[in-house]
Amino acid sequence: MLYALSMRILLSLAAAVLVAVPLPAAACSVAGDYRIPTNMELVEGADMILLATVDGGTAIDAIDDPDAMRIDITPVAAIKGDRAAAPTSLPIALAPTPLAILSHPYDLEHAHPLSQTGGCIRYMVPRGSRVLFFLRQSEGGWTPAGGPFSRWAEDVLTDDAPWLQVVRLYAEAAALPADDRTAYLTARHDEYGARRDDPVAQLIAADIARQLVGPNPPLRGELPPAPDDTDD
Repeated sequence: MLYALSMRILLSLAAAVLVAVPLPAAACSVAGDYRIPTNMELVEGADMILLATVDGGTAIDAIDDPDAMRIDITPVAAIKGDRAAAPTSLPIALAPTPLAILSHPYDLEHAHPLSQTGGCIRYMVPRGSRVLFFLRQSEGGWTPAGGPFSRWAEDVLTDDAPWLQVVRLYAEAAALPADDRTAYLTARHDEYGARRDDPVAQLIAADIARQLVGPNPPLRGELPPAPDDTDD
């Protein structure tokens, strides 16, 4: 309940801050048949999955031109892609103090709540955080991968963070021949699911089960649901 309440407060604050901030695609909308990528699809579609620390940049409330949005990052590890080619800056912004809220560490399904404001993706992160970025290479450099409402940038502060664990697992699956992926994911699901006294293992098993179901249903013009009020 406390987490859900904080998310509602966060979105209210974000709406107030963003009134005066020019953002790319500020009035984001998606087609009714748009499907949020599953976590496995997110991994498969990214050119690079980069673990990096956020060292500095420009706060969103100090930006006059959306093209000036930038954070400075220090690459830590490449889960997918060439670590040597990793960027040291990205075209998003620093979150001002009221909006510097970290990802829920045990929600492996929904994107950070800031993806429900502005351009439909998370476009600001806290200074000092450690974030797992899913990136696509373009002529202009590295840009967010995944599309609207995807988990393209989530905070992972520890090496055993559940989100980091499942992304490594899906990267291993994505590297296999397509015909072998279902068997691999099923085996990992059963492995984690058997650890019934480990709540994190159960969360990971549940997320793997969602990948085995296949693509997400279309949004049909609706936003992703807000965090469950039962969350602490």
